[in-house]
Amino acid sequence: MDVEEVAEELYGLRPAEFVPARDAYVAEARKAKDAKAAKAIAALRRPSLAAWAANQLARRRQEEAHQFLALGEALREAHRTLDAEQLRTASGQRRRLVTTLARTAAAVAGEAGQPVSDTVLHEIEQTLHGVLADEDIAEQWSKGRLVKVPEAAVGFAAVAPDTVPARRTATPKTPPPAPKAKTGKTAKPTTATTKAGGDESARRLRDLEHARTTAEEADAEVGRREQGLAEAKEARQAAAEEAERAAERVRSLEGELRDARQTKQQTGAVATTAGKAVTTAERALREARSAAQQAARAVQRLERES
Repeated sequence: MDVEEVAEELYGLRPAEFVPARDAYVAEARKAKDAKAAKAIAALRRPSLAAWAANQLARRRQEEAHQFLALGEALREAHRTLDAEQLRTASGQRRRLVTTLARTAAAVAGEAGQPVSDTVLHEIEQTLHGVLADEDIAEQWSKGRLVKVPEAAVGFAAVAPDTVPARRTATPKTPPPAPKAKTGKTAKPTTATTKAGGDESARRLRDLEHARTTAEEADAEVGRREQGLAEAKEARQAAAEEAERAAERVRSLEGELRDARQTKQQTGAVATTAGKAVTTAERALREARSAAQQAARAVQRLERES
């Protein structure tokens, strides 16, 4: 069994279809005594709804996927080299493209018969941000085989695109003069004052980045909780359906048992009647034989007398 072909097929199925199809392939591999393939296929994990929707985007919109992957490479390179201009340009593209592609992925999922909620749409966006930030995630997504939504804070944490200073070519403006000192001369800004202003600006940037990361993590936690609730509800529904099927099977078996008992009773009554008939027939046979013997003796006696 070709595990690669099986995996390609499974990750193209809807999440609800994944496990039954996977288990069927595992059973087939075991029946064929292909233990290695059975183990490899059994290890394949069902994708979450958001990961599946993102996968379908990579599978069904390959041209957009290639462009998105190229943007991710550019972003990662910009962060490695701290190229402010390249980073700013790519980051602007990132925000617009992630929003657009997330909606496209939701539309593709709907076309496949699997509509998504606003929460799942948010998780798709988070997944696409992860594709841009992490090379390993990008590789899995390019194959259409992501199984879960990546953490919110993946990559791009060291430098926030909105806080990267622009390259300046013009001469900076002269700072406003400080109040005159008692000597009547204009006071020059001290190194300590300049440093304090720079420290305050850096602190504000760090606080802003921290706040953004905290907000993203909070949103991600909400998404994970909602996903967990959705999966729990799905599992509960599956268990309820399985319980109903089991109850129906019990009712069917109980009906068969009643019919079997009734048949047994009827058969017993017939057997009793047949037994009585046999006894009567045996008695009649004995009587007939006795009568025949008596008749034969009578014939013999009459022949001797004649």
